[in-house]
Amino acid sequence: MDPTRAFVKNVKRVVVKVGTAVVTRDDGRLAVGRLGAIFEQLEKLNSRGFDIILVTSGAVGAGRQRLKYRKMINSSFADLQKPQVELDGKACAAVGQNGLMALYDTLFSQLDVTSSQLLVTDNDFKNADFRVQLCQTVDSLLDLRSIPIFNENDAISTRRAPYEDSSGIFWDNDSLAALLAMELKADLLVLLSDVDGLYSGPPSDPRSKLIHTYVKQKHQKAISFGDKSRMGRGGMDAKVKAACNAAYSGTPVVIASGFAANNIIKVLNGERVGTLFHKDAHMWIPVTEIGPHEMAISAREASRRLQALTSKERKKILLDVAAALEANEQFIMLENDADVETAREAGYDEALVARLALKSSKIRALAESVRKLAEMEEPIGKVLKRTELAEGLILEKKSCPLGVLLIVFESRPDALVQIASLAIRSGNGLLLKGGKEAKRSNAILHKVITSALPETVGPKLIGLLTSREEIPDLLKLDDVIDLVIPRGSNKLVSQIKNSTKIPVLGHSDGICHVYVDKAANLEMAKKIVLDAKTDYPAACNAMETLLVHKDLTNGGLQELVKELEQEGVVLFSGPRVNGLVNFTKANSLHYEYNSKACTIEVVNDVDEAIEHVHSYGSSHTECIITDDHKVAEYFLSRVDSAAVFHNASTRFCDGARFGLGAEVGISTSKIHARGPVGVEGLLTTRWVLRGQGQVVEGDKGVVYTHKDLLKVTSNGF
Repeated sequence: MDPTRAFVKNVKRVVVKVGTAVVTRDDGRLAVGRLGAIFEQLEKLNSRGFDIILVTSGAVGAGRQRLKYRKMINSSFADLQKPQVELDGKACAAVGQNGLMALYDTLFSQLDVTSSQLLVTDNDFKNADFRVQLCQTVDSLLDLRSIPIFNENDAISTRRAPYEDSSGIFWDNDSLAALLAMELKADLLVLLSDVDGLYSGPPSDPRSKLIHTYVKQKHQKAISFGDKSRMGRGGMDAKVKAACNAAYSGTPVVIASGFAANNIIKVLNGERVGTLFHKDAHMWIPVTEIGPHEMAISAREASRRLQALTSKERKKILLDVAAALEANEQFIMLENDADVETAREAGYDEALVARLALKSSKIRALAESVRKLAEMEEPIGKVLKRTELAEGLILEKKSCPLGVLLIVFESRPDALVQIASLAIRSGNGLLLKGGKEAKRSNAILHKVITSALPETVGPKLIGLLTSREEIPDLLKLDDVIDLVIPRGSNKLVSQIKNSTKIPVLGHSDGICHVYVDKAANLEMAKKIVLDAKTDYPAACNAMETLLVHKDLTNGGLQELVKELEQEGVVLFSGPRVNGLVNFTKANSLHYEYNSKACTIEVVNDVDEAIEHVHSYGSSHTECIITDDHKVAEYFLSRVDSAAVFHNASTRFCDGARFGLGAEVGISTSKIHARGPVGVEGLLTTRWVLRGQGQVVEGDKGVVYTHKDLLKVTSNGF
């Protein structure tokens, strides 16, 4: 549940308003299917004990459509040629109200719900006795589990035109709904519209963004409204006015789509649907909060200032970050303990809770890893190639930062420290989105790290996103963000890859193989296989498939199976294993368990093992266990994966273990970076050319030498 939706826990009485655009179709007829779906939601809520009050529009529109049809049927051809006079709105209201309530009564009767009609006018509310009686009547109906249905009685209204000569008590059904919410002491008002909520501009404009929580001080003057409602009198402007009136009088309001399935129930379940209006909204969202685009721009500008520093100054920043982590250990652990407690109360798996925890030893280890990064060779501006193109014309290929990185990671707050320190070392701006289960830990770590950044760079170098709803907007910023790195589940990586034009560095699966060759030392094999599967089963570098040479099926296979089963590993068999050992057949040979489970399959030789890896693997990490070095080299040279090992656990595929200091993730792609991604994976290159006034001039005046100056320098001549 979103923090801004926490109030729904105490909601008992709900006013739901359906607008004309929701009630009717484009041709003016009543939208029976849509209304049926809405009424089913109201019936479910009524049966769950909620007090439901319905405010409806649509009578005038429905009546106009019926009267136009009748008038056409009863008119001669000559009459139809004459200019058509606009139908009387009050007559339309009288006819439409009758049909509207007949349909509502039928729909509710089918759901075994009793409904009741209450027609009111603006003038009625001037009478204090009327207000008292109204509340008493509604209370009686709700006690009987009947749903009161309100509508303005347009047929007898004395108002000459909408919004004119009104007493100001209410002026349309949106403001009537807000008035009733206040009068009847409702806990929530839901205004259903034909759009998803309030946008920063016209919903038809692709630049407009959905506003999830309305803050009057922030949004009141920053929003431009589109056209009014397709059929009704009001539109979004009217809804916002009504919502503000109710919200600042104490009744929270949600404007949401009446077209989307189960939106009313979603709101009451605490899901983030539509736009919320609440008197305390300014306390949840800072009025000066910058949007995703501004955050990305700020990170880019800060990264350019970071790159302009000397190597010594950048090194000092990392040393200051390490010192800040140790100095604030007590506060970090306090916030982390709160996250761990919340995760346990929420029933999270113990493995996730363990990954979430930041012990004192882990914080000190993180600080040390930052110091190791600081001591690494300067990665920015490193000359990778120096060539004399012609006399006095020198070309250099130099390393440089990518620019702005967006990292989305799950569960582990220590990942934030690793990623932030790598970004600082590589001179990149950074936007971070961690898992909600580590919200407080991520917030304090972000605060500690950014407080250690000097004013010459600024804290906006590293931005921390607090809501996953901001991610879709960020994924559209291919003009500012240079690389996205998802660090988490296969589902997370796949979703991000399918949602952006920005290059994505990540792996879709971590289906790692260990092949035990016929020439393997069996004791070594048991040790490696156990470690690869059980050291950290949820890791992307854990073994998911064990391949065993056919010559080991008379003893070695059974010993490996016994070792795994003793450690609680659930085993699944490939087609070739059936009958050799007794366990369940695997549903797929391309499967990542992320748990104490794996598939076992038998292969005829090393070539078949390689073919299996290429057919069912994910190009992550593969291992061969053998004492035959010729076979080992054959496997290492032919397996096309990011990491290939000989006689070593797949769990070694890790940035820290590879000596990279840390990693932002492991890439299975072949473009830019592959395997564990450390500082080098966050750099690109650029060309710097220094001349003495040379011009191309058709290449007539240039004698190209293309001399490799780095090679000349290294050889000493």
